[in-house]
Formats: sequence, C-alpha cells, structure tokens
Amino acid sequence: MLVVVPLSAAAAPYAAMVMDARTGNVLHARNADTRLHPASLTKMMTLYIAFEAIQRGEISLDTKVRISKNAAAEPPSKLGLKEGQQIKLRFLIRAAAVKSANDAATAIGEAIEGSEAKFARRMNRTAKALGMTRTTFKNANGLTESGHLSTARDMTILGRHVLYDYPQYYNLFSRRSTYAGLREVSNTNRRLLDSYQGADGIKTGYTRAAGFNLVASAERGNERVIATVFGGRSSASRNAKVAELLDLGFRRSPSKAPVRKPSAPIYAETRPDKPAPGTAGKTIRLVTAVKKSLRPQLRPGAEPTPAQQPVLVAGLKDDIKDALAEANASPVAKATPEPTPQQTAPAKSPRARPGDLVLASAPATVTTPDPVVQEIVTRVSTSGGRHWGINVGRYRSRYEAERVLLKTALNEMETLDGTLRRVVKTSKGFDANFMGLNRDSAELACRRLQARNVTCFMLGPS
Repeated sequence: MLVVVPLSAAAAPYAAMVMDARTGNVLHARNADTRLHPASLTKMMTLYIAFEAIQRGEISLDTKVRISKNAAAEPPSKLGLKEGQQIKLRFLIRAAAVKSANDAATAIGEAIEGSEAKFARRMNRTAKALGMTRTTFKNANGLTESGHLSTARDMTILGRHVLYDYPQYYNLFSRRSTYAGLREVSNTNRRLLDSYQGADGIKTGYTRAAGFNLVASAERGNERVIATVFGGRSSASRNAKVAELLDLGFRRSPSKAPVRKPSAPIYAETRPDKPAPGTAGKTIRLVTAVKKSLRPQLRPGAEPTPAQQPVLVAGLKDDIKDALAEANASPVAKATPEPTPQQTAPAKSPRARPGDLVLASAPATVTTPDPVVQEIVTRVSTSGGRHWGINVGRYRSRYEAERVLLKTALNEMETLDGTLRRVVKTSKGFDANFMGLNRDSAELACRRLQARNVTCFMLGPS
C-alpha cells in the first residue's frame, strides 16, 4: 500500500547543538557537523556583515537604498518592496531581523557590495574568518539554492558572534514588532520569546528543503545559553525542542563562569584598494613643509654675476617678525676668487647700501641713484592656499576614526592625495578630518564622497 506523506511532515534531517554562550563550551550536539539547508538562519550572516559595514563607515543606517528588480522579485516572506523604490538601510535591517523578509535581505547585500553574487563571496570570507568551516553561502536570504549549506555548529558559532560582536544591535531580535519603513511587522520568533523565560532572540528559518530551523538564545541570571535546531517538523514542535535544549543547557552550564567573548574575525584575503573587513591599517602622516633650502653650487670655473648671486630665503617660521629679524641679520655675501674667513663669517649687523648703487630693475639710461625702496620680507607660503579641510564623521574611538580615514583616502586618492589625516578628540567623540586642501578641492572631495553616501562637510580656515 502506497502511503503519501504530507509536505508538512517531510522535514529535513534533524541536527542540534547547545552551547554555553559565555565560554563557547559545547553542552550538547547531535549531527552538529552535518551540512544542511540553513534557510533564513542565513540572514544572521547578512545582518552581521551589515553591522560590520556600518561600523567601518562603508554605509550608514540612514543611507537610502534603491531597490533593484532582483530584490523586489524575491518570494515571501517579504516586506513588499517595489523596483526603484528608495528606503533607509535601518528599515531593511529591521525587516530582515524581525520579519525575515527576503527582499530586504537581498537589498542589504546589493547595497553593501553592489550585487548579491559579490555579497555572497563576502559572506563566505566572513564565515571562514569566524571559524564556520562547513558553511557555503550562495545568497543573502537563505532561499534554497544548490550548494547553499551550513551546519548546526556553524550557525551556533555565528549566533554567538552576533550576540557579542555587535551587542548594540542585538535588541532587534527580541522585538515582538517594529516599524520597517512601509508598515509594522511582527517577529517570526514571538511565540518562543513570549513562552520561554529569558529568551531574547535570535533567528528562525523555514523552507521545504530545510524544515523548521531556529537559533535561540536565553539568559537567566549570570548564565546564557544558545541552542540551535535544524529540521523541525513544525514551528510548534521546533519551539518545544528548542525549549527542551535550552533547559538542558541551563542544567549543564555552571552558575558562575568567566565571559570569554569570541575573537574578532581575522580575514585572510586583502586587497590594496579595499582592506578586508576587520583589518586595521596604519595612519601615515606626511610632513610636506620645506625645512631647509640648499644653495646650489656654482659651476667650476664660473664667476658669479649679479644675476647669479645666491638668494637667501628666510626659513619658514611661525612668526613673521622672526623671519624679518633673521632676514635683516643675514647679509648677502660677496663672491670673491678666494674668500677669507672674515668674508665668509656672518656679519653682526647689515651694512648700509651704497648711495650710488644702481638697482638691477632700473633702466640703463638712469645715471642718478634711485630713492631707497623699502623691502618687506614675509613668510614664504608652501601651501598654495591649502587651509581648508573636510570632516568624514565622528566616531567612538580613535581607532575607528583612523580606520575610516585610511579607507576613505584609499578610495578617494584622486582628490585626497597629499592631504594630512588628522583625528581630533572632542567631548562627543573623535572627529576624522582631512586637512591641507584648498576650497575647490575640498568641495570636490565632499561632492564625490557624498555621491557614495559618505558623510562629509567642509572645514574652513581657522
């Protein structure tokens, strides 16, 4: 007799893992390294990279993302985005985290890397850096695709990184509902959040090929446990299994344990024009002011003429009066065939100009001495009016500001080449500035940066 199994009962193979989130110790595992379809658990990686890109200054929460035809055509679950529509990144993140919207996840990937294929490659680089050794991503949303596979262990590792690497965003996963730009959306995990004490996230997933998946985290007192289930037969049975695994985790985890946060990802692949996420660069400051002007030597056998007389250039000083005093105290030396020590030694005071001296600029017919013309010596400017600057954001730490300066300089070498990168500490944070521009180049740099959705405003001469 042929028995037809309903689609709802045809679940994927079961796999599970329970981890003490504080230490990373595995408390329970079953088929934890079996490669299965992760479904929308994939969006944890999409959101992790979005948080990373925001922190690195690649994009901001208020960046308006234009929705592509590809993103708008994604099947449900979706927010309902339309091709050509513009929406802020913060709303796409809310929709992907809470509603598990496929169109929002695809739009996030395209906004950060330009295409979903490039974003998938970044997802795989990030997975490798996080230690997810048996995961391969093909898209940003988790819809079933050949080769798009992960494991219960890898998804548990990812959930722990989301929790500890970006705690400022973790509250998204516990919101029962949120406004996502177009409408209010409800959390796909709200039943577990409401029924299990201490549950505060993280992400659900479902496709026919995957079954009902869930990575959940809960905190009770000083203890925090993460449980992952692949291949549930229904959302209700999956939630019951996750609750059972969380209970097991709280029983097995010690009441007191040190919190050992996971290490930051180490990226093996780097490109000169685009340092890999998470890599720190050195800020190189160039000193371009002239320190010393060397006097050229005469050609052997040549006699100096008035046109060849060496010109003394006053050294660059911070005070014009100092430059004047130094110029007045330094006479023009006479060139003689064999200079004596007395002639080469600097004079203590300048000698008066002879009354019958004819200036080089005077006409040849002039036979009477010209009136004495007062000469004014000023500081020589080497900046060419480059007293302007630009600001590319304010950051929580000097390290973040210097990292953004380096990235911006590499991406905008055409207008920022030769500028001085400067981090200025203020009461509200650390300002990332480029100095040493003229007004036109500062305006051009800001226009080019703003066209790439980089915050920029000009700094006038102080």
